[in-house]
Parts: sequence; structure tokens; C-alpha cells
Amino acid sequence: MQYIPGGNYIRPLAEGSESMEVEVEGFLLDKQPVTVAAFRDFVEATGYLTDAEKFGDAGVFKLEKKEWELVKGAYWEYPSGKEGVKAPDNHPVTQVSWNDAVAYCNWAGKRLPTEKEWEYAAGNNGKTNTRYSWGNDLAEGGELKANVWQGKFPEKNTAADGYLYTAPVGKFGKTATGLSDMGGNVWQWTADSYKEKGMPENEVNKVLKSGSFMCDSSFCHNYKISGRTFSSRETALFHTGFRCAMDIQN
Repeated sequence: MQYIPGGNYIRPLAEGSESMEVEVEGFLLDKQPVTVAAFRDFVEATGYLTDAEKFGDAGVFKLEKKEWELVKGAYWEYPSGKEGVKAPDNHPVTQVSWNDAVAYCNWAGKRLPTEKEWEYAAGNNGKTNTRYSWGNDLAEGGELKANVWQGKFPEKNTAADGYLYTAPVGKFGKTATGLSDMGGNVWQWTADSYKEKGMPENEVNKVLKSGSFMCDSSFCHNYKISGRTFSSRETALFHTGFRCAMDIQN
């Protein structure tokens, strides 16, 4: 884990809106998203069944059809279904719901980061005001800095970054703070809730950060530090993972 010292940063409330200064207490954050291998250790130690396994299916974007489908048998080891490729051990685990992420964090003696903590760490502990965790451009010195959609979504993904789906964690380098995959590769669950207007009182979505390998700047530019989306607690998708945080022990 990486120590993230406390401090203040200027947080944009939404695109084009006013910003506000936010204070963050010091904490620890995983240097990278939880990998397939690490999640397997958890499953083997506890016998845990993910929400996708309980439901019997999970969400997969079918490139040939250009649409989402619930695929039977899709889960964390086979994120595209049993007919797809087995997830490599050094890639971020996907097809994990918010409930699954919380269960893993609890087992590891950790917790999910808040949205503020995630943004603060991605912005070099509040020291930079760049668009992305690594700077202001997707490519620097001719080198791509994140695993995102290359081409026009959803018509064509050229995979110019070398990966049609997930990439090994850390493949695109580290930020100044020492963190990898703080933009692109997989969406990451946070502890924060978001309630949309008109939603029933007992239904609350959870905030995700980072964008994923499916994000295209003309369609889903959410690999920016300020980018975000929401999903229900039980939802599992083939481009969604997580990393853990931990409070500083006094």
C-alpha cells in the first residue's frame, strides 16, 4: 500500500461547475487494483461466492454486436463467460460487485476508498491540477499512459495500446504518488453512495472512479480524475474492479 498524507485539494463538483476546497485525512491506498490472483486467494481462503456466481450471469459488452448482454457463466475467473479467455492472474479482477469488493476488503482488514480520497490520491495528493493522474495528455512522448478505447466507440477499437480488454496492473506506469491504474483499465468501486432523483428510498447507487478500457474521449471521458459513474451494489461488469484503502493506525 502507499501512504497518502492528509491535506487539502480543490475538487470540481461537476463539469463546468464551481469547485470547492476539500480536506482529506492521511490514509493508505493500494498501489494497484486488486488482481485476479489476489482475489483467488480470498476465494480459496473463505469459499466466497460472488454476486455474479449467485445470479448465474454478469454484464459483458459484445464488441461484434456493439451492445451489452447478460452472459451466463460470466464471473471473475471468466469475465466474458466460459467460452471466453480465463482472466490472467496479473490483470485486475473484474465481474465483482460492490458487495464483493467490500467482502474482500473486510477479509484483508481494509476498506474501500471514498471518492474524495481516490481523487486526492490521483491528483498527486492535491499537489497537481491536471486532467489525468499522470498529466494533461493521454500520450506523453509518444507513449500512451492508460488502457482506454482506441478509435471511435463503439464502431472500432484498434487496440493501439496493446489491449482490447484489461491490461496487466502497472503496465502503463505509476503516478508521481506511486500509484498505477488511476485512470483507464477498470472502473473502481468507492465507498460513496449516490442517490438519483426519483429512486426509491431503499435503492442507492455506488460511485465508481477511473474509467476503463472501454472509455473513449468522445463518448466516456471518465478516465479523468474528476470522472465518475454509478452502479447498483450487486452489479458485476467485465470492466469493473476495485482497490482497497486503510485508515492510519494511531
